Amino acid sequence: MIPLRDENPTTLTPVVTVSLIVLNCLVFLYQLSLGPAEERFILAFAAVPAEWFHPGTVVGDPAVPSALTVLTSMFLHAGLMHLGGNMLYLWIFGNNIEDVMGHVRFILFYLLCGVAAVFGHALTAPDSTVPMIGASGAISGVLGAYLLLFPTARVLVLIPAGFLTRVVPVPAVVVLGFWIVMQIINGAFSWGGLGGGVAWFAHIGGFVTGLALIKVFQRRPVNDIFRW
Repeated sequence: MIPLRDENPTTLTPVVTVSLIVLNCLVFLYQLSLGPAEERFILAFAAVPAEWFHPGTVVGDPAVPSALTVLTSMFLHAGLMHLGGNMLYLWIFGNNIEDVMGHVRFILFYLLCGVAAVFGHALTAPDSTVPMIGASGAISGVLGAYLLLFPTARVLVLIPAGFLTRVVPVPAVVVLGFWIVMQIINGAFSWGGLGGGVAWFAHIGGFVTGLALIKVFQRRPVNDIFRW
């Protein structure tokens, strides 16, 4: 299932959500502009678990503190599909979470989920020297919050099935429940590293953090009115 949009109106202009999308896109364009130097740039600002758990290990740029990469890694992406998929999920689900939190609380929530996601991966692979990048850990926190607040909201999803491909409305609990189950299954088969180049436990860590923090950051109550 590929989510396309949700039927869940907001009252607040999603300034932070849009700004995060723009910032991620600008960083990606800057990466591309570097040409052959792009790889060195990514190594310098990516999160590398071994650098935290094994003093003296340096994979990226020694001038960039490893603690800083916990944040900078959230704004790097490995390719257009990586960026596009993350930004699609952020656009669909982020505006509603920003709506119930407000701008300032939402950016703090987003960054905290991203930090938790980085360590969610690092704790399962403390010896890994593979750089970890991407906004998906922080966005996973947004998905966890959305699932808790709007489980019955309608999400229009594309179901690719050849000539039977169609767009259908599906409850958020199905879309996001399926998503997190897939992260757990894939994570179970990739313990201690990246499975297929994906840090599954970063997704799980971000998602669980979103579930745990949403009630702390939520500014106003919501009514999940989109019943089936």
